[in-house]
Amino acid sequence: MTLHGKNFVGSQLSAHGSEIITAVNPANGQKLDGTFTVATPIEISKATALASAAFAPYRKLSAEQRASFLDAIAEEIIALGDALLERAGLETGLPLARLTGERGRTAGQLRMFAAYIREGSWVQARIDPALPDRKPLPRPDLRRMLIPIGPVAVFGASNFPFAFSVAGGDTASALAAGCPVVVKAHPAHPGVSELTALAVLRAAAATGMPDGVFSLLHGVNETGEQLVSEPEIEAVAFTGSFGAGRALSKIAAARPRPIPVYAEMGSINPMFLLPEAVAQRTEALAAGLAGSITLGVGQFCTNPGLLVAMKSEALDTLKHSLGAAIAAIAPGTMLHSGISTNYQRSLDTLARSSGVSVVAQATTAENSPAGGSAALLVTTAEAFLANINLAREVFGPSSLLIECSSKGELEAVAAGLEGQLTSSIHGTDGDLEDFTELVSVVETKVGRLIFNGYPTGVEVSHTMQHGGPFPASSDSRTTSVGTAAIERFARPICYQDTPVALLPAALQNSNPSGIWRLVDGDLTKASV
Repeated sequence: MTLHGKNFVGSQLSAHGSEIITAVNPANGQKLDGTFTVATPIEISKATALASAAFAPYRKLSAEQRASFLDAIAEEIIALGDALLERAGLETGLPLARLTGERGRTAGQLRMFAAYIREGSWVQARIDPALPDRKPLPRPDLRRMLIPIGPVAVFGASNFPFAFSVAGGDTASALAAGCPVVVKAHPAHPGVSELTALAVLRAAAATGMPDGVFSLLHGVNETGEQLVSEPEIEAVAFTGSFGAGRALSKIAAARPRPIPVYAEMGSINPMFLLPEAVAQRTEALAAGLAGSITLGVGQFCTNPGLLVAMKSEALDTLKHSLGAAIAAIAPGTMLHSGISTNYQRSLDTLARSSGVSVVAQATTAENSPAGGSAALLVTTAEAFLANINLAREVFGPSSLLIECSSKGELEAVAAGLEGQLTSSIHGTDGDLEDFTELVSVVETKVGRLIFNGYPTGVEVSHTMQHGGPFPASSDSRTTSVGTAAIERFARPICYQDTPVALLPAALQNSNPSGIWRLVDGDLTKASV
C-alpha cells in the first residue's frame, strides 16, 4: 500500500511544510519507504478549528450514531489486513504475533466503547424532582449528567503503535464521549499512523460524521507544543516519558484558559516478594519474574523494574535462578535507537551507583542499532533509601533487587516510593497476615494492586485502572484503559427547572434511553 506522507486536516490531505520525517527500521537502522511532512503552524490551527466546528454537530449525534462510527473504525482497521501489520513490524521491530494481538485489542477497545455508550448509563444521570411544598423552602427540579468536554489532542505512543496510538484507547474514549480528536502521530511510526488514520476517516465518511471529527498531524516537539496551546483544544491525552508529560502539562497550565492533561508517564512497578512465598515458590517466581521483566524487551509501562524481598537462603537461590534466566535471554530489538541508547545509559548509571552490583546481564547484540539486553542488579535497602535516584525508571528489560534485613526495612522501602501504575505482592496467606501494614502502605502508592501475579499485560475491561499517583500519571483519579477512561473527556452539568422540551433524553421523565439513573437517591431505570 503506497503511503502519501501527508497530514489529514479533517478529511483533506495537506502537506504545506518543508520539514520531513522518515521512518527507520530499528532492527537494521535502514530508512523505510516514504517521507512524511511535518504539519505547519497554519495546518495545526486549521485542524483544531475544524475540530471545534465539528464539536457541536458531533456531540448532538445519538449514542447509536457514535457507536456505529466506533464499530466502523474497528472494521476498517481489520480490513487493512497484512499491510498494516507489516508496516508496523518494520517501524517498531515488534514481532508479528505481538502486533496481531495488539491490533485485535485495538479493535476490541473500539467495540467495547461502542457497546458502552449504546447502553448509555455512563452519563451518570441524577434526578432530584421538584418539591414545591417542602418547608421551609421548596426544592427546585435538579437534573445532572455528564456531557462531552470538547476537542481533544491525543499523542501517539511509541511502545503501542495500535492500542495507544492513532485509534487507541485515548481516541476511542474521546470519540465515544462525543469529542472530536486531533492526533499527533508518533514520529517513530508515521506509516502505521497514516494507515490507521485512513481507516478512521473511511469510517467517518461511511457513517456520516462531520468533517473535522478526526485529524492526524505529523510532527516533532514543536508540533505537540502548539497543539496543546491551541485555544480550541479542551483536553490532552498522552502516554510517554515523564519529561515530555510534564512539559505538556506546564504548557496546558500556562494557557490563558488552562486545560487538563491526562498523562501516563511511566512507572517502576515494584514487586514485593514475601518470605514464605520466596521459600515455597522459589523456582516458579524466578521463571515468572524473568518473563515479566523482559516481556516486549521491557518496553511495557508495567514491566517490574524493582523487586523487594527479605534476605534469606531462599532469596539467594531465587536470585541465582533469576540471574541465570536473565543471562540466557537473547537480546531483543527495541522500538528505536533513542530508546535503546537511553536504556543503556540509564542501566550503566544504575550499575555504577554506590551499593549496586550486577547479578547478571545477557549478551549485548552486536551491530544492532536498537538492541536491548536483559539485566538483573542488586542493592541493599540501606543503599536504596539513601539514594532516591535508584528509584528512577530504567525503561527496558532490567530490574533492581532490593535485599532487606528486616520487615521494617521492607516496609520503609514501600513507604519511600513515589506513585506507581502497579505494585505486586507475592505472599502466602501467612505472609499476608504478617504484612498487613505493607498492604496498607502500597495501596496509597498505586493505581492497581496485584496479588500473586505479574503486572505486565493490562486487561481492557470496565474495571481496569491504568493510572496511579504522580509521577506515574498526572491525575490519579483517571484511567487510560477501560471504559472509565471516557470520564476524562466529559464534564458534569446540572439543569435546574429546565423546560421538558430542552432536557436531554437521559434526563427526561420517561427515560427513553432506558438507562440507570439516580432518582431521589435510588438507582433505577423507572420513569419519574
